[in-house]
Amino acid sequence: MTHPFHDVAIVGVHNTVQARTLPGHDSLSIAIEGALGALDDAGLGVADVDGVIGDRSGELIYELRMGPCRRSTSALGIPAVLEAAALITTGQCHVVLVVGGGAGVYTDRQSTAPWTRPTNEFVVGFGMFTAVEFALMAKRHMLTFGTTPEQLATVASTIRNNGHLNPEAVYFGRGPFGPEDILASRMIAEPFHLLDCSTTSEGGCGLVLASAGMVDDLPKPPAWILGGGSDAYGPSYQHGPIWDFRGREDQDIPAGYVGRRAARAAFDTAGLRPADVDVCELYDPFSFEIIRQLEAFEFCADGEGGAFVAEGTIGPGGRFPVTTDGGTMSFAHPGSSTQMLQRVIRSVQQIRGTCTSAQVEGAQVALCSNGGSGALFTDVMLVGGERP
Repeated sequence: MTHPFHDVAIVGVHNTVQARTLPGHDSLSIAIEGALGALDDAGLGVADVDGVIGDRSGELIYELRMGPCRRSTSALGIPAVLEAAALITTGQCHVVLVVGGGAGVYTDRQSTAPWTRPTNEFVVGFGMFTAVEFALMAKRHMLTFGTTPEQLATVASTIRNNGHLNPEAVYFGRGPFGPEDILASRMIAEPFHLLDCSTTSEGGCGLVLASAGMVDDLPKPPAWILGGGSDAYGPSYQHGPIWDFRGREDQDIPAGYVGRRAARAAFDTAGLRPADVDVCELYDPFSFEIIRQLEAFEFCADGEGGAFVAEGTIGPGGRFPVTTDGGTMSFAHPGSSTQMLQRVIRSVQQIRGTCTSAQVEGAQVALCSNGGSGALFTDVMLVGGERP
């Protein structure tokens, strides 16, 4: 049987400059910069594109005079990339641009970022902003399995040190950090200290997917989608998250391990297992999410994630290096459409061998993720160096 993504390649990726603020830019202008950069990386032009995916896809098509063109307003990273792959697989498009950008959105610096503020009656009355929702899941894991603040701090210091060494990161040169530095920062929502949490910034990015038959004529080596999947237990940030919340009777997976079914599906499609992965570009809204995802994706047993990361498994030179650019804690966090695509971009760069920091030598299989337990969804994708 032919692999479902056999005829699809990721041929271009680009991150714009990322910064705390980008004066002179708005979300559309920085998204356009990300789009043009990705096309340049792919060796393609605007006229080659017949599909655009992103929350500003219609505006981008208009501004770059791409029409007539297939569009989708999907703003979530991995699902948007999988949708692009499906458009090519089904013959609807030959070259699809997936774009994200965020600038000029977070202007009220007296409050948390707008995408973290509660708006629904079941959370706003309890002050349950995003950090609290993720903290509830982390605290339940700690009470159940004995996971410690020091283990969370090990995750945060590892990822922040990756960003400290990454010249493209917003927080380049801010370290190095040890677990003690994480624990010394002020408490935000127990068990999360300030440095356990993601940052805020601005920036844009783009990816280009194309029919595999075009690859030989393009300048950069392609990366290939080996498998992918998505899981959700409900809408994000509208209900207080509950670790043991369940849905389907035929899937005994609690909301605390959202993403497990998706990961299994991705590995099954790829014909791989966690031991075959070389690098894990995991989404890192909070330090605990790395521990949880490693368990959910079955890199280790339930409840063993804390000890797993404490053994040096996730750092440079470890068995499963994690979030090698510094992630949302240190590289960039410019709003949902961009930050989630960046996990895919870094996976492609790892496969190409072109990461500016923490390149994993000989990496051939990368796992990337989006979302998290506090948001009640997780997306998973495997990216490889060999055509499936």
